[in-house]
Amino acid sequence: MTEERSGAGEPVDSVLGALADPTRRRLLDLLAARGEVTATSLAAEVPVSRQAVVKHLAILDAAGLVTGRRAGREVRYSVRPAALDATARWMASLASEWDRRLASVKRLAEAAEAADRDSYNGS
Repeated sequence: MTEERSGAGEPVDSVLGALADPTRRRLLDLLAARGEVTATSLAAEVPVSRQAVVKHLAILDAAGLVTGRRAGREVRYSVRPAALDATARWMASLASEWDRRLASVKRLAEAAEAADRDSYNGS
């Protein structure tokens, strides 16, 4: 598979796993829009408790998507784009591979169609 070829396996798996949850995607969107934000501020924007937000942020952090920085008693979270960039590169590589395969199928189908047309016209 493309993952193995590019060596992206584990980081891509953890990013995709983290992004599988709609609440985590929403938190990531909020962080991207607002910069550094506390879990308390984020909890006001989603339909889950602050404790649930902290758990979701821990999963995003483990996937390399966010980072937390202590500022006094608060932890301020922000987006870390590197893991998203690596996943986007893997997805682009996968899409490119599929585009190549589909173009090959199209060429074969067009060649078969032309051969059928030539054989029908030549009969």
